[in-house]
Amino acid sequence: MTKWMLKLATLALALPLVATDVAAVELGDDGLHKTPWMRETFKDLREDLEEANSEGKRLVLFFEQRGCIYCTKMHTDVFPRPEVSSYIDENYFVVQMNLYGDVEVTDFDGESLSEKDMARKWGVLFTPTILFLPEEVEEGQTAPQAAVATMPGAFGPGTTLDMFTWVNEKRYLSDNEEDFQRYHARRISERNNGSAD
Repeated sequence: MTKWMLKLATLALALPLVATDVAAVELGDDGLHKTPWMRETFKDLREDLEEANSEGKRLVLFFEQRGCIYCTKMHTDVFPRPEVSSYIDENYFVVQMNLYGDVEVTDFDGESLSEKDMARKWGVLFTPTILFLPEEVEEGQTAPQAAVATMPGAFGPGTTLDMFTWVNEKRYLSDNEEDFQRYHARRISERNNGSAD
């Protein structure tokens, strides 16, 4: 058997494993991807924030929709990576929202609407969209008004991990001169030089 034929046979054996990994991503009854670190809550954001704080974690609202190819990409290519999944699990309290869902959500300002109506109120147009919340939300604020950062769209593992790390390290505070783009560029350079964790 030539080297070329051996490589082809190896590739043919590996393809079913790749397809199996994609198929292994769990879908809920709502058609949305599920991960072990996503929380089932009553979607009362003040309660969710309180619970996140009691666990020493940051609250994240993660909008998805059935059939979203970009959400699938995040769930098949990004979240399964141990460094990404473990970081989110250890540091974040993630509440999934369905862009077209009917489950009632109570915003920080006290208004209760279905997920789809809340998405309209908040101006969420794309999936995935991730809202990162602070530990304290001022009375009367809505989730997007209070959010310290928004991640609109699907990104690769490095960008995703950097955004979650940047928020967790509170680098968004005004006294920190390293905005996300500078932080991300530095992290890319560190990874390329082998010095990033």
